[in-house]
Formats: sequence, structure tokens, C-alpha cells
Amino acid sequence: MNESALDAVPTAIDIASGTPSMDLSDPQVLRGALEALLFVADGPLELSQLAAAVQCPADEVAEALAVITADLDERATGWQLRPAATGFRLYTRDQYAPIIESFLLEGQRSKLSQAALETLAVVAYRQPVTRARISAIRGVNVDGVVRTLLARALITEVGTDPETGGGLYRTTPTFLEKMGISSVEELPSLAPFLPELDTLDTDEI
Repeated sequence: MNESALDAVPTAIDIASGTPSMDLSDPQVLRGALEALLFVADGPLELSQLAAAVQCPADEVAEALAVITADLDERATGWQLRPAATGFRLYTRDQYAPIIESFLLEGQRSKLSQAALETLAVVAYRQPVTRARISAIRGVNVDGVVRTLLARALITEVGTDPETGGGLYRTTPTFLEKMGISSVEELPSLAPFLPELDTLDTDEI
């Protein structure tokens, strides 16, 4: 590798110090960096925050933000850059609100599969429980279903089993909210449906 190629590779010092290794004096690169920051931010970013992040003067950042705003508006993209509180934030355009609302509501209405419901029931009644124990109870691999329940925030990992080292799972406040209860103690007893449950050894279930 020649010397010029080495110069183009970000060094460990650059990364550790947080110094941008790209040429932010290039207006296009600066705009790209600002867009990336605005995209990942979970709230409005102040001009001073953006300037510090890209290590550029505030007036240059303000000018770049104005160009980004005009470009998004000219191309009528699905999002726009707008002032928010004391900073700036990317928003979806108002005319697309019905589509977004429909998409989000449909996602909330989507039902859990039978496998997911059965796995959720095992966690609810046997928590904290390992994935291996859930699989043993259901008699099938539950990796994919557990990932679905985690993504829906219905269960969460709360540590590891001291004996096996496997992750332990339990239900979340979201689960209680969906069930309309304040505690898992309010879950109905399984005895009427599985009368043999009390006769099984703990290791069997």
C-alpha cells in the first residue's frame, strides 16, 4: 500500500478522538454528514450541537442546513427539514400522514401467530425462563418466535440462568398493558385447562 493510500485510511487516533476523517470542507460531504446526524437523532439538534459534531463553524452549518431544506423541498421528498424547538429535525411531510397512519395501525392490529401465543404463555406462567426450557415445554425450536416477541416488546431478557448460562426471559409492562392487567399475579390459573399440571415435576415442565 503506498503512502497516499495510507493517508486515506482513518487511523485509530482519528476514531478514538472523534475527529472526522472525511473532508468536511467539501459542501456536499458536509451536507451528507448533517443529514446522517439528523436522521439518527431521536430529537431536535441545535445548531451548536451540529457544528460541534462536524467541527465546522456554525454559519457554515446553517448555510448547509438551508441548502438541505431547499433541496428536499425542490425534490418533494417524503421527508423535510424543519426547525423544531431550538433546533432542527427531519419530519415526514404532512400529505403522507394518512399512508403512515394506516401502515402503523395495520402493524398494531397484526395478530400473533399460534406459535407466538403459546410461547408467550409459557414465558408468562414460567418466568423467568430460558429459551431452552421454553423449547422443551413446547417441543419445538422457539428461536424465531422469541425474536418476534422481543421485537414486539412483549418479553425481555433479564439475565442468565446460573446453572446453564442461558438467557432468562420474562414478560414486560407492554404485555401487562395488552392483557389489561397490572401484574402477572392476575393471570388466570391454568389448572382448569391443564389439570395434570400440578402433578408434573418442575423439571418436566
